[in-house]
Amino acid sequence: MIEDGEGILLVSRGREYLVRAGGGQFSTDRGMIDLDALAGMSPGDEIETHLGTPFTVLRPRSTDFFVHAKRSGAPMLPKDIGMVIAYTGMNRNDIVLDAGTGSGVAAIYFGNIAREVKTYEVRPEFARLAAKNVRDTCLGNVEVIAADMLEATGEFDVVHLDLMITPAHIEHAFSLLRPGGYLACY
Repeated sequence: MIEDGEGILLVSRGREYLVRAGGGQFSTDRGMIDLDALAGMSPGDEIETHLGTPFTVLRPRSTDFFVHAKRSGAPMLPKDIGMVIAYTGMNRNDIVLDAGTGSGVAAIYFGNIAREVKTYEVRPEFARLAAKNVRDTCLGNVEVIAADMLEATGEFDVVHLDLMITPAHIEHAFSLLRPGGYLACY
């Protein structure tokens, strides 16, 4: 059952839109969609525009957020994110630190796998955008932190750096890793 405020993918004949359930009307070239009507629907249901064009209602996957999320710059490509996941063996028990959040795409992928993700972004405007993108996923295990990763504390199974890396970043990243943890730099 789709809940109010949840990020939803609407698909119809070559068109895809990432929207949030609730909050009024959404305009497409095929008519207006009542977003309030999405709450209570199930994935696979159809909703029609005021012009009668049907759209299939789906829960978005990480790849959909890569395609449709607002961007702050050039995000990591899914194939590169997959390499980080594969080579670190990231799993549902891991706590991940992601530094250099950007628009949050990598954090969203990691959040669908790991137990917890803390993602650090020094640029406040990028952190705000990433927080909005993460909210659209309804992932409760991803926290966007507007700060330098050098301020991070705790222990992590995987530390991922996607930023202008300095020796201080590498040194601090290693200090945060649990025994057997992985550092991945992009």
